[in-house]
Amino acid sequence: MLEIFAEIDKAQLSFSTEGKTFLNATIAFIMFGVALELNTDEFSRLIKKPKPILVGILSQFVLMPLFTFLLVWLCSSWLSPTIGLGMILVSACPGGNVSNFISTLARGNIALSVSLTSFSSLGGIILTPLNFAFWGNLFIASADQDAMALVRDLNIDVFEVLQTILIILALPLAIGIGFKKRFKKLTSKILSPIKKLSIFIFIGLIVIIFANNFELFLRYIPYIFGIVLVHNALAFMLGYYSAAMFGLSKVNRKTIAIETGIQNSGLALALLFNPAIFPEELAIGGMTFIAAWWGVWHIISGLSLAGWWTKFKMT
Repeated sequence: MLEIFAEIDKAQLSFSTEGKTFLNATIAFIMFGVALELNTDEFSRLIKKPKPILVGILSQFVLMPLFTFLLVWLCSSWLSPTIGLGMILVSACPGGNVSNFISTLARGNIALSVSLTSFSSLGGIILTPLNFAFWGNLFIASADQDAMALVRDLNIDVFEVLQTILIILALPLAIGIGFKKRFKKLTSKILSPIKKLSIFIFIGLIVIIFANNFELFLRYIPYIFGIVLVHNALAFMLGYYSAAMFGLSKVNRKTIAIETGIQNSGLALALLFNPAIFPEELAIGGMTFIAAWWGVWHIISGLSLAGWWTKFKMT
């Protein structure tokens, strides 16, 4: 298995400079849409009863990276280093905007879902680079040095990651907030179309990446599939049972599970395709494959989970 993973690490996805620019623009557009949905009234209600949102933040930014690190550390004897780093990177990312749509289908707490997506997007500006740098460098330090030969030059720079996130997360969020404040009526008209459009654009981007690298994905996805499935299932369970431990309602448990299991893998790809963070000469194919397949799988698993909960009327 390690031989296959080493082969995956050396595989480089074909993605043009224009494609990378489009990826960054897509993430920025998604964050702009998230900003348009920010509702101060919902925030004020949650601040008065902050337990659900605090549990959600705990699950997403503390438990998810921690348990991911433990998982890759325990499995480091058969996972390649960059596969493990890819899992850590995804776990450090904020929630994806598709989580709001899936929460609606699952009959979750929509106000909580939107608020957690907003908080995680804002908090992710700082917490994503800190989590990835801390847990990623800890994993590199704890891994077998011979196994780390492929990424021996990789030193995760929190400031490089932060700089990228400020451009594609913080800036569009700030523009979106200002736009909503200045054009309230227009915002109410375009909010729903923008949310739907951002989801379709992101799905289209993933499809393009797969189409341009079809042979590579066809060859390697069977080896990546189980890893992402287990990791994603762990995320959903972490969210659900951490909320249960704090005595939250089933509606809030479902919502926090979805917010923890739906990660902004597009941001992970944007970071991976940034040569200032990950120089092109590094063999990090494993990280890229994990992030790309997560972008597909979390939509499939999220929709399936929402369908299951709806079928059995789990409220």
